[in-house]
Amino acid sequence: MKYDCIVIGGGVIGTAVLDRLATYSMRALLLEKEDDVASFTTRANSGIVHAGYDCEPNTLKARFNVRGNELMWQDVEDLDVPHLKCGSIVVARYNQLYQLEKLAHKAKDNGVLIQLIDRETILKMEPNISDEVVYALYAPSAGIVSPYQLCIAYADRAVTNGAKIKLDTEVIGIEKSEYGYKVTTTNGKFECRCVINCAGAHGADINDLAGAEHYETTFRRGDYFVIDNTERKNINTVIFPLPTEAGKGILVAPTADGNVIYGPTAVDSTSSDDTATSLASLDEIRRSVPGSYKSYAFNKCIRVYGGLRTLIGHDFVVKQSEILDDFIMAIGICSPGLTSAPAIAEYIEQMVVEKFGLIKKEKVVTVMRKHKRLENLSEKDLDKLIAKNQAWGRIVCRCEKITEAEIVAAIHSPLPATTVDAVKRRTRAGMGRCQGGFCGPKVMEIISRELNIPLNEVKKGGGAAIAQYKVKEVE
Repeated sequence: MKYDCIVIGGGVIGTAVLDRLATYSMRALLLEKEDDVASFTTRANSGIVHAGYDCEPNTLKARFNVRGNELMWQDVEDLDVPHLKCGSIVVARYNQLYQLEKLAHKAKDNGVLIQLIDRETILKMEPNISDEVVYALYAPSAGIVSPYQLCIAYADRAVTNGAKIKLDTEVIGIEKSEYGYKVTTTNGKFECRCVINCAGAHGADINDLAGAEHYETTFRRGDYFVIDNTERKNINTVIFPLPTEAGKGILVAPTADGNVIYGPTAVDSTSSDDTATSLASLDEIRRSVPGSYKSYAFNKCIRVYGGLRTLIGHDFVVKQSEILDDFIMAIGICSPGLTSAPAIAEYIEQMVVEKFGLIKKEKVVTVMRKHKRLENLSEKDLDKLIAKNQAWGRIVCRCEKITEAEIVAAIHSPLPATTVDAVKRRTRAGMGRCQGGFCGPKVMEIISRELNIPLNEVKKGGGAAIAQYKVKEVE
């Protein structure tokens, strides 16, 4: 099959790019090796929409962070993605004011609005700030989004506007062809005029496959604590320590879905698959958090997890290859990659439009249909829905109050949820206090029924099986 553009990688960068390209009269395809988008780095993102005050001026990070922040708030409204523009603070002690002033100078150079505030002002924002905190840098344009739901929403809108997505499709070869490029995958061969490499942790590998520029890649793992939603009432903004060379530091933040997170750490790694948390890393979070936040509640932890950042030098690599024609790369996208995603997509869109003289479609979907969520429904509206569809009256996930109707809608969304983890990312069924202990089997049954597949073919995600066979059916 021939396409105009093939995007490789189904993280938030790849889906944001596909979403932009889908608004033009062209054939666009995204290839993702996992069984869902948002399955690796994006899944484990902090979900912070950074203001851009700490990026080195005149870098791609600074450029895309600031522009991405501007674009993000409209995107999440149009896509109906959980979000909150709550602002962020970087906290400091008595002898650290000069470090905040250095950040303030960077903010000015990057065009980011900030304020240096004293303890009295901080306490009005965050009554539970540590007693050691005296000063803070406040950035009102910062906030939080659901990172995986943003990625999924970009994918859904792209598909709605005519783009194609192939999951379980790993790229194993790229070569020049008469048409442009021949892309060989584990799920067939495809041809295209232009390749856009958004392959995240494997971005340098894709470059090597194609014969484009070679980049040395390093990795840095970040571990997190997820705290029960009962603690959400104790925090109002994103609280950062002073940044270091390793990153923005161990933050305390609300999530767009109602929990609180502590993390991430910054553990150097040589593996592109290193997401296993470690005791030493989690202990580092335990030691760090009390320095900025005194209402810490490690005893309310419902989950720990790890995510991976990919680094190529000190800046993003977003450009047209100088070796290969019509080969564009967006790789080495570490923090602030999530915030930068809409701006990177806008930049690549402009490159592709200029290359091929693309024309906008006459009709495109900009505002996606609002998701019906039980937690947002009035009793009257819920009664109306139940009268039409009794699945609205059956709660499957008790912790997060998710109904059968919401799960069915996720399974039949533009990019269907076909695994337990895919349903979880779209609905939050399984993300609550019991972590799927109660609702997991019922979610499997619903997937089995809706997709008309045997129960033992329902996967957790990443190809992992859950049920092998019925008890007592085999010897």
